[in-house]
Amino acid sequence: MNTPLSWIKAYVPEIDCTVQEYTDKMTLSGTKVEGFEKLDGSLDKIIVGKINKIEQHPDADKLVVCMIQINESGDEVQIVTGAPNVREGQKIPVVLDGGRVASDHSGNKVPGGTKIKKGKLRGVLSNGMLCSVQELGFDAERFPDADEEGIFILSDHETYKDAPIGSDAIELFGLRDTVFEYEVTSNRVDCFSVLGIAREAAATFRKPFIPPEIKETGNDEKASDYVQVEIQNEELCSRFVARVVKNIKLAPSPDWMQRRLSACGIRPINNIVDITNYVMEEYAQPMHAYDLDTIDGRKIIVRTAKDGEEFISLDGNKRILDSSMLMICDGKKPVGIAGIMGGENSMITGNIKTMLFEAACFNGTNIRLSGKKLGMRTDAQVKFEKGIDPNQTMEAMNRACQLIDQLGAGEVVGGAVDRYPGKREAVTIDYDVCKINELLGTNIDEEEMISYFEKIGLEADKEKKCVTVPTWRQDVVCMADLAEEAARFYGYDNIPVTLPVGKAAAGKLSLDAEIRNRLRNAAEQAGFSEGMTYSFESPKVYDKLLLASDDKLRENVFIANPLGEDYSIMRTTPLNGMLSSLALNYNRRNQSMKLYEMATVYLPKGLPLTELPDERVQLILGMYHSGDFFDMKGTVESVFEALHITVIPEYNPACSRPYLHPGRKADIIMGKDTVGYIGEVHPDVCENYDIGTKAYIAVIDLRELVAYADFDVKFKGLAKYPAVTRDISLVMKKNVLAGDIERIIRENGSRLLESFKLFDIYEGEQLGEDEKSLAYTIRFRASDRTLEEKDVTSVMDKILKKMKVIGAELRK
Repeated sequence: MNTPLSWIKAYVPEIDCTVQEYTDKMTLSGTKVEGFEKLDGSLDKIIVGKINKIEQHPDADKLVVCMIQINESGDEVQIVTGAPNVREGQKIPVVLDGGRVASDHSGNKVPGGTKIKKGKLRGVLSNGMLCSVQELGFDAERFPDADEEGIFILSDHETYKDAPIGSDAIELFGLRDTVFEYEVTSNRVDCFSVLGIAREAAATFRKPFIPPEIKETGNDEKASDYVQVEIQNEELCSRFVARVVKNIKLAPSPDWMQRRLSACGIRPINNIVDITNYVMEEYAQPMHAYDLDTIDGRKIIVRTAKDGEEFISLDGNKRILDSSMLMICDGKKPVGIAGIMGGENSMITGNIKTMLFEAACFNGTNIRLSGKKLGMRTDAQVKFEKGIDPNQTMEAMNRACQLIDQLGAGEVVGGAVDRYPGKREAVTIDYDVCKINELLGTNIDEEEMISYFEKIGLEADKEKKCVTVPTWRQDVVCMADLAEEAARFYGYDNIPVTLPVGKAAAGKLSLDAEIRNRLRNAAEQAGFSEGMTYSFESPKVYDKLLLASDDKLRENVFIANPLGEDYSIMRTTPLNGMLSSLALNYNRRNQSMKLYEMATVYLPKGLPLTELPDERVQLILGMYHSGDFFDMKGTVESVFEALHITVIPEYNPACSRPYLHPGRKADIIMGKDTVGYIGEVHPDVCENYDIGTKAYIAVIDLRELVAYADFDVKFKGLAKYPAVTRDISLVMKKNVLAGDIERIIRENGSRLLESFKLFDIYEGEQLGEDEKSLAYTIRFRASDRTLEEKDVTSVMDKILKKMKVIGAELRK
């Protein structure tokens, strides 16, 4: 955002400070000045002179000797020039001896300017130089009527012809000014306007803010008799204001307006275009003008485009539209891309008679996306993207019509067509002076704090202790924002240095963080090291894991702009990352490896995507040459113990996971939930990953596991009464699972069961070929008495009876 200081002073006339003071104070109050440029930085000692006499140079055919009057007293200096357009009696800009001009003799701008010294030209003394447009620092477009080969004739220009002789020409051209560049944050939409910056300057320097006085203009006619407006998409267009101007008179805009627009980096074109740009800079409200005679049916319809619809914009380019883009249309055709650019079919030409003036408020996100799709970027688009205030739309429109009337650019038709389906209301925020001071470490009294609020347009109610925030301050939404407003105008440099004040509070990790910490500790205590792998993967991973073509894990989220095919999908399983890490270590000749990772997987809820995928965190353990299946199983159970899980996990070997060894795999089940799986990696998968040894993995889903975690651990005293143990050796078929044996012991051991342990497995000559023997030590204890033989015998009989059901009997 660029603004000349003169434009700011138009609304804050009492500002009186140096350029550096303005820069420092505005930056400290929150409106950061990125830099500034003095427009007269390369100009010095340039005055208005008058050519009293011209004589031919005695030794040069193309040079003349001019006697230049430099003040009202009649003092003259002699200047030699080669300009072909000089005439006696003309007023011209003159740079005196020791002065500076903006360009060199070739017309190229020179930083700091070119110094002019008196000297002789072909033997004749010259005490200065007559200035051209370029030497004053202007482009040819600024004064199109000026002679490109000659000097700037002030007498031929309506604005400058009456300038007093000897007056400051730099001041005359409005160049005694400074343009400031501001770094405006995206939340301060109001500061993307000159009025917003001026309001901030008034509050910073504690001077009165005097905005332009807006008067509604117009004749006795009604705009609604000229045009109708219909908004079909109210979500993308919250307000649309239209006014009509007839009897248009295109002409150059006045010098003061051209100077202000040029200082903001906008090229003046004509009075109508310049007024729209002027109001856009002043209010941050983009506007657009249409030739009303080109609007079919005299009706404006705001609608979305049709897919494939074609439109030729003002720059002459054909645009292919889609149904997401908002368009301004008449009764038959599009006439403008909303918020971006008008159409060639309704542009303002020299033959215009009646003009339709538009000021609207469009959805910023939609404008940005539409501009990106079309490859367009305009000043109006930038303003809309920030999110303009619809409540200022009518005021900006009236300001533009007032300028049209003031400049005599046309006859404004009375009234306006205003479509505003859902008015934006101001918000009210409670304030507490004590809390704000406590937050800031200050001691600002209420009166002073309220004065800060009111200087920036926030209305305070001392009785209700609240502040009404105008709709153009979209960034103020809570008391902390009010504290920021108080701090920046009180002065950050005035806030004393104090120690932080606070109350003691008991800190606590969230349940999710506590579970993750405990899982990490358990894994690391078991000798595992943490790894981290990419969430982006290649679709080829599924083939390496031997997944079937219809496997659910193949349903994934594709990335719109991937780095390449190898990183084109979001992972649905952590296996690839772990196996790739194990393979890397194996091929780097690490003798053994144990790794774990808290890996996030992304499971789409449906394809094609209509909502965000289900993000789940899974703990994956992987190892080689560090143990076998049962060692991994022991690590998994130590992880469960770290979470104080009381539910005994079951292991189902009938799981269907193609990447695991057919005979050495199991789903981990708790209750009715499958919380993970464990197993040896399938040899073919190991070969695919270039792992030349057996590898083991275990995966646990944290979301499923959380339901069984219990940190409410209670102390249990030492047992007072002795325990009774029984050792049993059971014979069964080899396909009977040890887990089923242990489940029967747990379910039938009653309250007397304290613990049990498998201490022997036997397969050999004393048993059949398809039989095995499992031996357990079972411990019983009562908390209130010493157990008798009959107590233990009855429980054991019940356990052995249930064992027979699954084909397990006492070994003889």
